[in-house]
Amino acid sequence: MENFSVQRKEIEKVYGKISPFELKDKLIDLAEESRKSGAHSLLDAGRGNPNWIAATPREAFFTFGHFAVEESRRVWNDRDLAGMPRKEGISERFLDYVKNNEDAPGIELLSKMINYGVTVKGFNADQWIYELADGIIGDNYPQPDRMLKHIESVVHDYLIQELCYNEPLERKFKIFAVEGATAGMCYIFDSLIANNILAKGDKIALMAPIFTPYLEIPHLPRYNFEVIKVLADEVTEDGERTWQYPQEEIEKLCDPSIKALFIVNPSNPPSRAMKAETVNHLKDIVENHNPNLMIISDDVYGTFVEEFRSLMADLPYNTIGVYSFSKYFGVTGWRLGTIALYEDNIFDKLLREQDIERKERARRRYSGISTNPDKIPFIDRIVADSRQVALNHTAGLSTPQQVQMAFFSLFAIVDRENRYKQLTMDICRRRQRLLFDGLGLKLREDHFDAAYYTQFDLLEWASNNYGDELAKHLQENYKPVDVLLRLAEESSIVLLSGSGFNGPEWSIRISLANLNDQSYSKIGQVLRKILEDYASEWKEMKNV
Repeated sequence: MENFSVQRKEIEKVYGKISPFELKDKLIDLAEESRKSGAHSLLDAGRGNPNWIAATPREAFFTFGHFAVEESRRVWNDRDLAGMPRKEGISERFLDYVKNNEDAPGIELLSKMINYGVTVKGFNADQWIYELADGIIGDNYPQPDRMLKHIESVVHDYLIQELCYNEPLERKFKIFAVEGATAGMCYIFDSLIANNILAKGDKIALMAPIFTPYLEIPHLPRYNFEVIKVLADEVTEDGERTWQYPQEEIEKLCDPSIKALFIVNPSNPPSRAMKAETVNHLKDIVENHNPNLMIISDDVYGTFVEEFRSLMADLPYNTIGVYSFSKYFGVTGWRLGTIALYEDNIFDKLLREQDIERKERARRRYSGISTNPDKIPFIDRIVADSRQVALNHTAGLSTPQQVQMAFFSLFAIVDRENRYKQLTMDICRRRQRLLFDGLGLKLREDHFDAAYYTQFDLLEWASNNYGDELAKHLQENYKPVDVLLRLAEESSIVLLSGSGFNGPEWSIRISLANLNDQSYSKIGQVLRKILEDYASEWKEMKNV
């Protein structure tokens, strides 16, 4: 019990001073102590790692890996040593492999995916299959370093399908395969500074609540940006939060001194996609007030919203799209992500318009990789900067990772009925209903809700159920961390504070992705009991 008390005091001491994810680790330690002394199991709904995986494309990946090793041994086979796959005739040998391995896991999907490249994309069959075979073996540096040619093309199709919903755009996106969306965001921040598009002290905007690194990175000494918050604090007539952006908040972006806008869409943790009216308002602001606004949109949760449209679709000229495969396909450990930039874009325009001094700095930076550094597009500068320029020749995501990325993309593309998408959406929505049933609350239908997380406002619950007096009592006598501590101590439940994401101080974030269904019923019931206990205490105080 002494250790228990020490941990509690430590959590109270650091609450609000460290990242909610660092605080989560301390809450887990506390919850583990509680678990050891009680009958309940640890329920960590603090992190968004899904507890499902896309199994069939993985089966296809590993089956294709066997084919690739056979191709390697066909070239050179000396016990543990094999050669490098060869291109000539590989498509015919692949067809033979499929015929001879009809019962291999994922073989049907594998055939469909390869066929898509040949019949729909018009790829040369030998070149297409060889790129995948050599890539999955991983015996060469990525070439091109930004992304393998055929793989970029199919991933492009996937991004258009899932983020732009097949909107006909005049040009294509160039894609850089990266180690997840977080790596992509770090690369973008660094290249904006390295290319003098942003400078220390510049004004940027964040649409909040937002994933904590977006709140923390701008204040690092390397950047020290002036940050303007665009808050999703819209409420309905009955006082319920919609987690959308009121018009007056979006109008902050009319200020042309705001050079860049960072957004997670659908948001994290409210898990809401931006509504069409807000997108149209933003388009008007870019067109008429802030045409040079650079938008960086992280769209990782877009696949959990019906007919989602990224800002890449509506403002392609101004937007860099960042995407991670991790949540949708259950693939956080693979570290698969993309940076996508429209061929005609504001970033290249700003580079062209720089003064002589800034252009000369860029020339010195990139002179080792090009005789004409001025012509290097921004997307390729990001690639070079990811390896400190000098190691540009070794840049790029590992080729086996790129092949896996291609297989996930193709799996979604050939799934014409969206069966997998419906499965994942059903999981999140089912768990959301169970949570709200446990809380004793009616779930408001929201077309924009990804339901990957939910952000629950404790004061809103108190006001709606007992009036503003109870909400005031909680604010005057407790801190939000008290609720998190009671959850961990009494029931081994770990949740995150919403304030760490720049949400309301008394809100908490609950991941709906990483526990079994019934756990969410329990979380709702326990959280409701804790809040009812506070209400009972308040009633007793009133009657004294």
